[in-house]
Amino acid sequence: MTLTHALNKTDFGSEENIGKVISEQEALELLSDWVKNDKLAFHMKQVGHLMKAYALQQGYEDQTVHMWYLAGLLHDADWDQWPDEHCSRIIEELEYREVDPRIIKAIASHGPRYFGVKPESEMDKMLYAFDELSGFVHAYSLMRPQGYEGMEVKGVKKRLKDKSFAAQVSRDDIADASERSGIPVEELIKFVIVNQLRGE
Repeated sequence: MTLTHALNKTDFGSEENIGKVISEQEALELLSDWVKNDKLAFHMKQVGHLMKAYALQQGYEDQTVHMWYLAGLLHDADWDQWPDEHCSRIIEELEYREVDPRIIKAIASHGPRYFGVKPESEMDKMLYAFDELSGFVHAYSLMRPQGYEGMEVKGVKKRLKDKSFAAQVSRDDIADASERSGIPVEELIKFVIVNQLRGE
């Protein structure tokens, strides 16, 4: 992500819509309508999968798990068609659909230095943490003959130090997200490796 697009607001959605969500089918239809780039669509599904896996690991109830999944699945929905309005379009769409404001806030805060919104809740912080890192780990998997199979954390960390590899991925964002989440980068990498999206 290279464009800075400050959202210039800190309140998203309406408190009246707490607990309201869209179905997985509705979310996937939105993704299909808005995102024509297959690589981007895969990234969004990957982040949604990781968010769901993390929420399940924490033992959250089904409704909460679904919220985490939606935040991950839709976080980049407007990037393909409206990069200059990234985050604004999907926020407006989810506000129009009366989606839980906590989901919208997580999406709004998945790039704090771009959008100017601080990740505060656990869902906010984990979406930020999984976004750049999952893309980086996936890029690493594509250059390995066995893909994710046998991938080790030390191999990913070695590539992180190589600034020429996946140069578009912000190492600063990965480090910042790790610090904000309170989870070491090594643990985040391991989680991504273990819970990578299969069958795509």
